[in-house]
Amino acid sequence: MKKKIFLDNLSKDFLIGDSVFQAVKDISLELFFGEMTMIVGPSGCGKTTLLSLLSGILLPSQGSVQIDSTDLTNLSDYEKTLYRRHNIGFIFQEYNLIPSLSISENVALPLIALGFSYEESLEKAEKTLAFLAIHNRSTQLPAQLSGGEKQRVAIARGLIQDPLVLVCDEPTASLDGKNGHEVMTLLRNIANKPERAVIIVSHDQRIFSFADRVIEMEDGKIIKDERKAITF
Repeated sequence: MKKKIFLDNLSKDFLIGDSVFQAVKDISLELFFGEMTMIVGPSGCGKTTLLSLLSGILLPSQGSVQIDSTDLTNLSDYEKTLYRRHNIGFIFQEYNLIPSLSISENVALPLIALGFSYEESLEKAEKTLAFLAIHNRSTQLPAQLSGGEKQRVAIARGLIQDPLVLVCDEPTASLDGKNGHEVMTLLRNIANKPERAVIIVSHDQRIFSFADRVIEMEDGKIIKDERKAITF
């Protein structure tokens, strides 16, 4: 049986002044390991909130999130932080690289946070950069890289602790067509692993064909859930 992420009757409310805004409305989903799932829709539809809920960054107002055998909603804040450090990799639209650190040092940071030595973390960073074919840039600073190269570095940083779940927020929004295609090809290959789920939030229609499954949201609800024939 495939490992899965199970979202059960998930809702998230925000208090804005005297009003309650429901960003996610009673969503139940099974997301499977070994697949790339895209959550798509217009700005403000709730997709980034849903991503934050399933990765344990936000606490749901209602419902639960279970990743494989772990129920995130039953963990304390400290336990959720530890769980994310060990099991969830993050890739952001803005890369979030530290300008004063080398590329390999940026990639090594999650391992250093887990308590690995600087030397061991750097060695693993070099291997991860080599896997993504950007190890020749490891001693340079982020400012010396192109947008596509920075996103490869961000992917390497998200992968370095071998996460169960890789979550990506608009990974191609800042990239041109060629670099976006290269980044999505890398993510597609990463998703073809039975021990990992790759979940992407995007409104970039150029990349929908890379997904195994596209889930479309509107006004906090799922309005379409479609399995795709991969055509990239």
